[in-house]
Amino acid sequence: AGGSTFTVSTAPPRRKAAVMASQTTAPDVPTASYRSLAAGLAALRILFGLVYLSNALAKLVDVSDFRIGPIGGNLIARANTRGILESAAQDTWLGPLGAVYQSVVLPNWGFFIWFLIAAEFAIAFGLLFGVASRLAALGGLLLIGPIWLMLLDEGPYFWAYPVELVPLAIMAVVPTGRFAGLDGRLAARFWGRWPF
Repeated sequence: AGGSTFTVSTAPPRRKAAVMASQTTAPDVPTASYRSLAAGLAALRILFGLVYLSNALAKLVDVSDFRIGPIGGNLIARANTRGILESAAQDTWLGPLGAVYQSVVLPNWGFFIWFLIAAEFAIAFGLLFGVASRLAALGGLLLIGPIWLMLLDEGPYFWAYPVELVPLAIMAVVPTGRFAGLDGRLAARFWGRWPF
């Protein structure tokens, strides 16, 4: 008579699942709608398009300082670009990457600066209008990624390059041009098979 008692729950399995689900789900919290998230990413895409457009124009006319009324600043013109690349290639901890820039890019600067200007205009167009937006973001990553890698040991402001690289990486993965961009129309035209 002094034995232990063992009880088994007799609640129906559906009730157990409902109890478990109610204990594991998050409380009702307002979430962002698809439209607001897509609009935010589209705004980021367009902002980066303006960044690439302004820097491409600065290189095209070779003017780095600008002023619009009381607002002024500087952009990366041709001379600035070469200086950044020369410094990064000479002082890099990545010898092979620095060697490519020193032996291929810088000696052929007359070609590469115009290639860079064309690439920046193409990236700007893709991001501003949402055309092949993932490809445009990937192009931006390919332009600034190697420079960031070469300058990692220089000790610049830590977030200077990641603040550009991370949004570009997100835009290379997320099809931001499908909202407020031509990628949405192209995706519909190609039955959803448009890769951008």
